[in-house]
Amino acid sequence: MTISIAKRTEDSITLQIIVKFNRSMLDSEHAIQDALNEAGTVATGELLKKFDTDGSDLVMGSVKMTSMGLVPKYYQTPYGEVEIERHLYQTSSGGQTFCPLEREARIILTSTPRFASQVSHKMAGTAATHVIDDLAVNHNRKVSKNVVQRLSEAVSAVVQMKEESWSYHVPDIKEAAVKTVSIGLDGTCMLMCEGSYRQAMVGTIALYDAEGERLHTTYVAAAPEYGKEKFKERLTREIERTNELYPSALKIGIADGAHDNWDFLEQHTVKQTLDFYHATEYLTDVADRVFFSPIERKAWLNDRCHQLKHTEDAANLLLVEMEGFRNEEVSSHASPSLMLINNSVEITENKDDMPEENGILAEAENESSSSNMKKKREQKKKSLEAAITYFRNNIEKSRMNYSESVAANHPIGSGITEAACKTIVKQRLCQSGMRWKDKGAGVILSLRALVHSTGRWEQFWKKVNQYGFPVAA
Repeated sequence: MTISIAKRTEDSITLQIIVKFNRSMLDSEHAIQDALNEAGTVATGELLKKFDTDGSDLVMGSVKMTSMGLVPKYYQTPYGEVEIERHLYQTSSGGQTFCPLEREARIILTSTPRFASQVSHKMAGTAATHVIDDLAVNHNRKVSKNVVQRLSEAVSAVVQMKEESWSYHVPDIKEAAVKTVSIGLDGTCMLMCEGSYRQAMVGTIALYDAEGERLHTTYVAAAPEYGKEKFKERLTREIERTNELYPSALKIGIADGAHDNWDFLEQHTVKQTLDFYHATEYLTDVADRVFFSPIERKAWLNDRCHQLKHTEDAANLLLVEMEGFRNEEVSSHASPSLMLINNSVEITENKDDMPEENGILAEAENESSSSNMKKKREQKKKSLEAAITYFRNNIEKSRMNYSESVAANHPIGSGITEAACKTIVKQRLCQSGMRWKDKGAGVILSLRALVHSTGRWEQFWKKVNQYGFPVAA
């Protein structure tokens, strides 16, 4: 052993550490890390004893509990496993045992709170096998997969359990600074163990100042569940807390065209805005079908997108224009190659000395041209009708007043929510070969939402330190 306790006081210990060097820098660094880990386990063991009782009887309400004596147990720490003896209590009639040390020291299963925080934070970012490798390679800390998974599940369970009672403050943002609150929700598919794809949900609550700068974003995420009701309950609680913090801020709901998203947002926001970029995707599809010339197509699209964003009543004007496209023939914007084929057929058919085989070829080309034209018309009609319906429905709901929103520095895009789907769900749960059960996906999504909501991870552990860990062993 390279560590010894040189001195003890009531509230401290002094350790003597011996580190042996050799001519390999790398080997010596490993030796230093091992010595520091050993020092950490010794110090943590001494610290844990401070949270134990002296063995006296405990009275908890009307229940009297008596110590069964000092019972040894191993605890996981950031530095290694440490064994200590602590008092274990039980009533005279037997039954469940109670360990005061574990309650007072905020032990989580068999882990110290710091180690539980480290492991669950790493699990939020990568798979259990990678967490194990990271601890071994970077911390000289060997730990089993079972410990990593059980700790993460325990932490996630408390995150979800305390969502109703534990509120979190937004870091360093005064009420007067927040002028707009943008609320969005969306779903993204992930592969489940049974082989089907199901939808995980992500919600965002973003705070904006008067200039339209985003100040903070809170994330809510939930594993796939039929009906999405649990997710909506959780998001509703966050919205209500935000309303209490920023009652005078304008609440805006931003989403794409999904009906159930709008049904939810209309309950919680004063104003609803269709994601601007979803609207422009419909315009892009219209431009691709109506205009063959790349120059003409790009010019029309750029101009109409600019109008939609900055011109009053632009959505209505675009709707009228798209309805006008219905009566235009595709051939007026058609490919020159198609037009040349038509001309070629017409000229050849007027020649009296046309060989029979050339006539057959011309007839085939004519039929092919006619088929292509028909297909073009069908595609154009389908794209136009989809865009017209999309615009008309959202105009009726007053969701496309973009120029007004831009002038007021209000957000018009759901990019935050769509990015959250990728960051919270896809990057972690949709890696190659991954399949999930609801429980496992829920663990990771709860942890990731807490980690990515600035300041919340630290606040969560402060609350654990203050109130204890409800599922402690």
